[in-house]
Amino acid sequence: MGRRRAKKGKPPGLDPEIMEDHPFSGKVGDRITLHITDVAFGGEGVGRHEGFVVFVPFVITGETVLAEIEEIHRQYARARLVEIIDPATSRVEPQCPQYTVCGGCQYQHMAYDQQLVVKHKQVCDLFERIGGQRPDRVRPVVACPTPYAYRNRIMVRTQFNRETRSMNVGYLRHQSRLVVDVESCPIAEPELNERLQDVRKDPPRKNGIKFTLRAMPEDWALPPDSFFQVNFHQLPQMIQAVAERLHSAGVQHLIDAYCGVGFFSLSLADKVQRFTGVEVDKRAIEAARKNAETMGHENGTFIEGTTEAHIQDLVDAYDPSQTAVILDPPRKGCHPSILEVLIQAKPKQIIYVSCHPATLSRDIKTLCESGCFEVHQIIPLDMFPQTQHVECVTDIRLKQS
Repeated sequence: MGRRRAKKGKPPGLDPEIMEDHPFSGKVGDRITLHITDVAFGGEGVGRHEGFVVFVPFVITGETVLAEIEEIHRQYARARLVEIIDPATSRVEPQCPQYTVCGGCQYQHMAYDQQLVVKHKQVCDLFERIGGQRPDRVRPVVACPTPYAYRNRIMVRTQFNRETRSMNVGYLRHQSRLVVDVESCPIAEPELNERLQDVRKDPPRKNGIKFTLRAMPEDWALPPDSFFQVNFHQLPQMIQAVAERLHSAGVQHLIDAYCGVGFFSLSLADKVQRFTGVEVDKRAIEAARKNAETMGHENGTFIEGTTEAHIQDLVDAYDPSQTAVILDPPRKGCHPSILEVLIQAKPKQIIYVSCHPATLSRDIKTLCESGCFEVHQIIPLDMFPQTQHVECVTDIRLKQS
């Protein structure tokens, strides 16, 4: 099978100074020796050759490696890892036999404590460079108690392999649109690997089929296609972080934007007098109302619709001096109109939960540049061990006059 490379953009949040134009005499296919000085958000290591920035995956800061140039751009190049010349002491053997071939994980070659150090630095860098925030606002990354076997939802694809004359069932390859055949996924819940085996015994007969394997949470009504956090094991730490920040603000009212099935608002319902959740997914809102009834929480309501359409009415309904707003948007972040409403309404607290620190930093910059808000604390949580992703709970407060 030929290799179809996926287009990949420049790693976000890097200091523009390291991306300056430099002459580069190399060409695609050249092998070069690199000393790795950083690991950028997205998982690629950063090295320099003749003053030119070269990104290479699956490396650790401090290592010296041999790499082969694959792409050359105006301000940077990309290379594949050929050999570790001088390995870091934190380098470990990956648990997955498909690691570096499969595109699902980026950090299995790092000891887990090193992964947490890398993610903390990345969050600090992004908040400083994009969000204009001091690194001392960022707490250490909250470790996951189960660095493997934690994912409760995986997306599996099919693709006919012309060489083996069989159907590949698995994930997209690293930097490719081809599917790598995966017999078992070390970061998936055991239940999902059992179901993956069932699929592999009788795979779909068509190319390009995508299907989701999912373990459902206990004690929560959840429609099959509605959003829920992918790591059950880390949920207690997440809700504890949000609850601590909410309690410290001393508010009485809660607006839960992008509320899904009501995870945050119902988990925090006993800490406020009233709450309102808003969610565009109709089936999720129906589940949220059912969850509220099952849990016996009668001090809140759930509204179907977009946050953009309802945020103004929601903030108008509560005394802003006694209100916290939880934002848990998709990876692309909040629509600018939502941020503008919050800047005008001036609630006492905004708790912004995001799995994408770059877009989170961008939105926080908008809120803080208004002069109304300031960041009190940023709490990274490792919801996605072995991967480039990290969740952040950010406590944003109205400035005291």
